[in-house]
Amino acid sequence: MAQVTPKVIAIGKATQDVFLRSDEFDPTIQGDVAYEQLPLGAKLEVQDLLFSTGGNATNVAVTIARQGLHSEYLWVLGEDMASGSILRELDHEGVDTSGVVQSPDMQAGYGTILLAPTGERTILSYHGVGPKPGDRHLDLTRIKGADWVYPSALHSIELLNDVISLAAEHGAKVMLNPDSKELEQPDKLRPLLEDVEVLCVNKDEAKLLVEGENSEELVRHLLNFVPVAIVSDGPNGVVASDGKTIITAGMYEDVTVVDRLGAGDAFASGFLSQWAVGKSLKEAIVFASANSTSVVTKVGAKDGILHQGVNLHEMPLEEKAL
Repeated sequence: MAQVTPKVIAIGKATQDVFLRSDEFDPTIQGDVAYEQLPLGAKLEVQDLLFSTGGNATNVAVTIARQGLHSEYLWVLGEDMASGSILRELDHEGVDTSGVVQSPDMQAGYGTILLAPTGERTILSYHGVGPKPGDRHLDLTRIKGADWVYPSALHSIELLNDVISLAAEHGAKVMLNPDSKELEQPDKLRPLLEDVEVLCVNKDEAKLLVEGENSEELVRHLLNFVPVAIVSDGPNGVVASDGKTIITAGMYEDVTVVDRLGAGDAFASGFLSQWAVGKSLKEAIVFASANSTSVVTKVGAKDGILHQGVNLHEMPLEEKAL
């Protein structure tokens, strides 16, 4: 019997991004914080200018599509030029956008990214105007036909609740990488985790939800809420568990970082693209790490996303029984 291709719906905001790279954006260190200081009234030279599209959910949708799964993007966009650019790029990538409604009352987000020579960046972000809970234009009934749902950057714990509840009602699994607005309300977020299959957070975010000093402790405690927990810690790697084994992984490869934007989305969506088709925890972590590593070598959140069939190599990784 032929294997059915999983359907993944990514839900959340989208942005038009413009990247400005300049040697004059070299950061200044003050204590533990690096700053990009731009003198008022100065005219700074920019070496590179690049337009791209972003937004967590659209980045996820592209990884899913490039890995050969049925990828759908669901949101309400505007009739502005940025919204049009976003839809054209997603259509080009083979992402199903038939559920996206364009409304004159909505507007895509816009980001101006100042890239320092180190690959670090400062983002000037306009969130745009998106749907609120109960918006008639956002057709969440499309979740009914999905195998997986990935909500991201909804900027509303109420809307997140609506999405997760519908997914549970219709038997769709949820992978969640909560945004800052949702993490600001941990007492409201924790009950929603009951219907989340995979939770992916960084170390600081995990500490807002559970107790624990190191990543392994945090993962073990998160397993009290979700079947699969992943905690990342930047260059220190990642710890993940499916309740059976626990994996501690380092960096996939030491590369020159051009732009870190989208690295987290690439990791999470890379994991889901493999986990959804039945790959092992180890295989999913290796691909997620490779996808994230590839993305930081390019400007923009999508250019470095890996295509199906790419050859992977071994990486520093330890797996043990839980």
